[in-house]
Amino acid sequence: MVCDRCIAAVRGLLDRQGVAFHDVLMGEVDLVDPLEKDQRVALADHLSALGFELIDDKRSRIIEKAKTLIRQAVRKPGRERLSVHLAKELGMEYSGLSELFSTVEGITLERYHILQRLERAKELLVYDELSLSQIADELGYSSVHHLSAQFTKFTGSTPSHFKRIGAARRTPLDKV
Repeated sequence: MVCDRCIAAVRGLLDRQGVAFHDVLMGEVDLVDPLEKDQRVALADHLSALGFELIDDKRSRIIEKAKTLIRQAVRKPGRERLSVHLAKELGMEYSGLSELFSTVEGITLERYHILQRLERAKELLVYDELSLSQIADELGYSSVHHLSAQFTKFTGSTPSHFKRIGAARRTPLDKV
C-alpha cells in the first residue's frame, strides 16, 4: 500500500470480508485475531484482485516495511540519516537489512531510495508549484546541482526537460 486510497481500499475489503482489525497502515494490517487458513486464502485472492499482495513471511514483511519507511521518508524527510532511521524502526543492523534487501529485491536500499526520491521529484516537477531549489530542499538534497546530476544520471533527461514533457514519463511509486 503506498497511499491513503490504498489504505481505504484495504480497509473496505477487510470490512466486506468480515475480518476484524485494529488498524490499517501503509504496508501493514493489525488484525484482532489471526486468520484461519481459508480466510487467508480468500483474503489473498481479494487483495490480488486489487493489485496487492498478502505477505506473511518474516523476510518479506521486513522488506515491505523498509519500502514503506523509505516512501514515508521521501514524503516527509527528517534530519535523521535514513540508515539510522531504518535500523531503529526495523530493530536490526543496517548492514544486515541492506544485504537482505539486495538479495530479495535485486536492488540496493540506496538505489531504491534514490529512485523513490526521483519519482517524487518528477511528481513535484509536474505539479509545477515549486522551484527546483525548493524541490531539492524538500527531498533532502544538499544542492540543486546534486538533484540535477542524479536526476539526469537515472532518467536520462534534465529536470527542466522533464518538466516540459510532463507526466507521461512518471512511474507509479508502487511500480518503482
